Amino acid sequence: MTSTDTPENPGSPDPALPAAPGAAPGAAPTMLALRQTALGGPEVLRPTRLPRPAPGPGEILVAVHAAGLNPTDVKHRALSIFLPPPPLTLGWDVSGTVVETGFGVTLFEPGDEVFGMLPYPYGAGSHAEYVTGPTRAFVAKPAEIDHVQAAALPLAALTAWQALVETAGLEAGQRVLIHAAAGGVGHLAVQIAKARGAHVTGTATAAKHDFLRALGADACVDYRSEDFTDTEERYDIVLDSLGGENATRSVGVLRPGGVLVSLVPGAEDTAAAAEKARVRAVTLIVEHDQAGMRALADLVRRGSLRAHVSDTVPLAEGARAHALSETNRTVGKLVLTVR
Repeated sequence: MTSTDTPENPGSPDPALPAAPGAAPGAAPTMLALRQTALGGPEVLRPTRLPRPAPGPGEILVAVHAAGLNPTDVKHRALSIFLPPPPLTLGWDVSGTVVETGFGVTLFEPGDEVFGMLPYPYGAGSHAEYVTGPTRAFVAKPAEIDHVQAAALPLAALTAWQALVETAGLEAGQRVLIHAAAGGVGHLAVQIAKARGAHVTGTATAAKHDFLRALGADACVDYRSEDFTDTEERYDIVLDSLGGENATRSVGVLRPGGVLVSLVPGAEDTAAAAEKARVRAVTLIVEHDQAGMRALADLVRRGSLRAHVSDTVPLAEGARAHALSETNRTVGKLVLTVR
């Protein structure tokens, strides 16, 4: 986008880009979107011209400045999980400027800077120049961060908040184990737990331990050379983003009455192990949540929460961002830049 462009008049998409099948020639207004017409590797993603959406009742139209990329985007690109078959435009994280409001909207007006998470899973579509979504999926973007920072937060931070605070009832003084603590959800979960007064242990490779300590982690476990179960430590809460046998093994480090929150399903024996150990084991799917977003925005304003953005990639090169994500070496978050 050039310095003379505005959210209402963005830089025109490259006319050489393919139009979506069925799009009327010369239809206006249009937008650039990262589109796929088949499931598969990153190569199925193509920048495509689509009709610009219009907000319905209770919705806002947002000119996207930046959009986070999450592991769930990569999985849905390759596999039919929750979403219907392609064609698809992925993306749930969004930060941008309100362009238009639908009937009945009272919370925002054109020109407001907002960020939020589109309803998961069926509300995907933020990997585009414009997106519509329910008003109450968004909150005002804190002035303390830019759109790239804001776009990195919603899905991952809401996941951490809903897991630790709303599901597990995290309280000051409790002891928390966070698996994959340097990842997108993990590094935000460390900060949220510390902001609420918890003692935090994180698992990550040794090379990432300094990063975790800088976030406030009290202890680190190198999962490549250490067994996290080989300890007398007993935790009140375990946040597990790995699932499978890792979830079952995590049951063993919880105190009676503790809570295991998994972000992917555990093994077949996880539930039985949890019942025997007298702990609660649940699997969480993130939901759009304005109250949660307001709580996260407050942490940002207080300086207690900040996303680590490992790399930014232009929207039109989104396939490259997916390839980077699939290396599983990303610290923090990847963000697609749009404006």
